[in-house]
Amino acid sequence: MLGHFRLIRGLALVVSVLSGCAATPRSGPDDRAVEANAYVKVTAADRKVGIDYALVDITARVLPFFGGADAASFGSFGGGRGGPPALPLGVGDVVAVSIFESQTGGLFIPVDAGSRPGNFVTLPEQTIDRAGTINVPYAGRVRAAGRGVDAVQREIEDLLANRAIEPQVVITTIRSRSSQVSVLGDVRAPAKFELSPAGDRVLDILSQAGGLGAPGIETYVTLQRRGRSATVLYDHLVATPAENIFVAPGDTIFVTRERRTYLAFGATGLSGRFDFEEANLTLGEALGKAGGLLDGRADPARVMLYRRVPRDTLSALGVDTARFGPGDVPVIFRANLRDPAAFFAVQTFAMHDKDILFVSNADAVELLKILTIANSVSATAAGVSGDVVDTRDALRAL
Repeated sequence: MLGHFRLIRGLALVVSVLSGCAATPRSGPDDRAVEANAYVKVTAADRKVGIDYALVDITARVLPFFGGADAASFGSFGGGRGGPPALPLGVGDVVAVSIFESQTGGLFIPVDAGSRPGNFVTLPEQTIDRAGTINVPYAGRVRAAGRGVDAVQREIEDLLANRAIEPQVVITTIRSRSSQVSVLGDVRAPAKFELSPAGDRVLDILSQAGGLGAPGIETYVTLQRRGRSATVLYDHLVATPAENIFVAPGDTIFVTRERRTYLAFGATGLSGRFDFEEANLTLGEALGKAGGLLDGRADPARVMLYRRVPRDTLSALGVDTARFGPGDVPVIFRANLRDPAAFFAVQTFAMHDKDILFVSNADAVELLKILTIANSVSATAAGVSGDVVDTRDALRAL
């Protein structure tokens, strides 16, 4: 027995020597070499990452908070109900002003003009200047920017009332440069589009831009308005009429294609990155796409899902988020698939973009690894004489 102990200790020494020798096969530097040659080291005690996280078991009480797909909303902009937004005149708009008088002999219609339909004159087209005004003879400069057409017409009529004969004014917008929306990104014809007084919704503008240049399931639509922005999945926009809001002058719509993926590691049939391939993907479907759980390795009681969750959601669930830093909270969701009812739960629990799925090994697998090592050691001890000779020859060859 003492001889066996000495042999094992000697073999351990040889293995240690060989592991540090440059002659042994290796694909690159090991951890010890990397640490030893580092010029500066930024390390932590016990090499812990130091990110606090919450652990949440997937139960019937949790499902109502995480049963839906991750979808932002345009609701904060309003405009989903009621009529279209008003389109006031603005700087850069090109307008034409027509002035009608009730009879000839007035300010604009001379007596010798004869019979003219409507007795009107149309002034040359003009652009609303940077000061926001237009020029009307005998009325002077009239502020137009930011006002509706009706209000500007009434003011010009009032200014001409003591000069012209019962004047009536009609303003026609020739080109509306202030009431435009920009569409950029992954559309077929990105451009600026003039809004219609009848109102244009997000999908109307996207159709004017030629539609999407990528599959709708991978396309996100971002609306920017006066320093605020919101992003929704295109399929959610189509399926939810309330999200198809009216756009407003000056809005920018940016369309981007982004693959919705998740990662799967551990004791799954397949490991790697997987595409959603549909608008709504559940945890159960994600496990199926990853090949399910390996029967010989996986612990069904420890299926983990890593995700960052908004603080408000966790607070509504009753989780104390005071100790976590600002922003979303790191959460590990745990599913116990040894419980038959858990299969209903994972088929309801929605996956989000960039989730990480990890399935732990069963404790028996770790025990088997230890037993395998022990068995290899005992096999080594059984062949004492041959191993001693091999060890001696190996040392001489160094």
